[in-house]
Amino acid sequence: MSRPRTISVIVLSGLLAGCAGLPPQLPPPPALRGDAPLQGLPSDAQTPWPAADWWRSFGDAQLDTLMRQALESSPNLAGARARARAAEALAGLSAAAQRPQIGASADLTRQRLSENGLIPPRFLGFTWYTQSNLGAQLDYSFDFWGKQRAQLASSIDEVRAARAEAQAVRLGLSTAIATAYFAWQTEQAQLRDAEALVKLQQQLRALSAARVRQGLDPEDLSASARLRLAQADAQRAEIAGLVQTQRAVLAALVGVAPAQLPPLLPRPLPAVSAALPDDARLQLLARRPDLVALRWQVEAMGQRVRVARADFLPNLSLSAMAGFSSIDTSKALALGSRIFDVGPALSLPLFDGGALKARYGYSVAQLDAAAARYNQAVLDAAREVGAAVLDMQRLAAQRASQEQVLAASAELSRQAAARLHQGLTDATPALASKAALIAQRATLTALHGQQLGAEIALIQALGGGYQDANAPTTPPAKTTPAHAPDSTP
Repeated sequence: MSRPRTISVIVLSGLLAGCAGLPPQLPPPPALRGDAPLQGLPSDAQTPWPAADWWRSFGDAQLDTLMRQALESSPNLAGARARARAAEALAGLSAAAQRPQIGASADLTRQRLSENGLIPPRFLGFTWYTQSNLGAQLDYSFDFWGKQRAQLASSIDEVRAARAEAQAVRLGLSTAIATAYFAWQTEQAQLRDAEALVKLQQQLRALSAARVRQGLDPEDLSASARLRLAQADAQRAEIAGLVQTQRAVLAALVGVAPAQLPPLLPRPLPAVSAALPDDARLQLLARRPDLVALRWQVEAMGQRVRVARADFLPNLSLSAMAGFSSIDTSKALALGSRIFDVGPALSLPLFDGGALKARYGYSVAQLDAAAARYNQAVLDAAREVGAAVLDMQRLAAQRASQEQVLAASAELSRQAAARLHQGLTDATPALASKAALIAQRATLTALHGQQLGAEIALIQALGGGYQDANAPTTPPAKTTPAHAPDSTP
């Protein structure tokens, strides 16, 4: 092959590689999960979904106050809401791009002509002149291929996603506060039992010491009593520390110092009532704000693919101008100073070095990534629901067994107290059985607290009362067809 022909082939290959080419076909909708894999989990057809203010079902005014204070002052929640407002503003920009752009301008310029310029002033009859211009401009870009509509749809989807993300932040904050609050109440109840147990162990130590002095018991029994008292006191100190730690956690969630928390009084733990709704498999996707946010992001990415595809197609715009222009200010608004300008403009990408193809490929990859994130989030959500439901089931069984243990321990304590009252024994067996009863009651309290934690985890896993009636639950459909088909225009 001759050298000129070789050079021609190389040049032609380069031009073809850089050619924008025809618009590609739109990719098929991504495969998205249409339900949550919750089959086999115990559910209840009579159980309603959590309400938006689900914490009120516990009937605790202290918790209501903490929630109100935290939701009003949380920086994280304020930031999420600000991001939603920013997305709304961007959607406004996209909407504005679809409308005609009209502007006005006016300028007044005093200028001296050069005596050595192209047209010397002696031929014009003046050296100085004043140029005045006044006019209005109109610009409009026709959206034949749906690019602007897709941009607006993408922006609206981003707004919906940002709003759902703000609700997810709200849900995370509210469930964290409720978890910390009931952990504090649980530890308060356990602290009361620990203090009562210390007092009983003190009495048992005193009785044991007296029996040793009287020669009724060996010295090692007194040492065992002292050991049990030390262990009970260490446990009380540990629980007291946990109470203070949990209070600090609660204050941090509310956004204040521990000393600035409203007065909190110990209260009985509420009953546990949450369960898995029977329609959770189908409804969960529209009731979890994090899933809804990811689903709208998939929709937004799908619209961006359309925007990238439209870049391959010609763009037609129209510009118009009308006004006045004069070098004589006294005639600035005279009819003879009128000027008009109107005309279309057409642009078509021909050679871009492959930029359009790269941009389109990037948008398709972003769509695939968003779909993968959504599908994984659905699986994670199902795992969280399943873990919470099974934890509640396990803890309910443990609590039922513990209630039987507590009843048996109470009966033993009653019998020991009766023998003491009849003078058949000294106080040691009665005190010991009462100490065992307190220990069993503390165990039951701990199980009750764990049940509340599992219930709150289930409420969070179910979306905490959130619902987006407009959330898409099927694979993203194609947007309104543009004027051109998906293949060659």
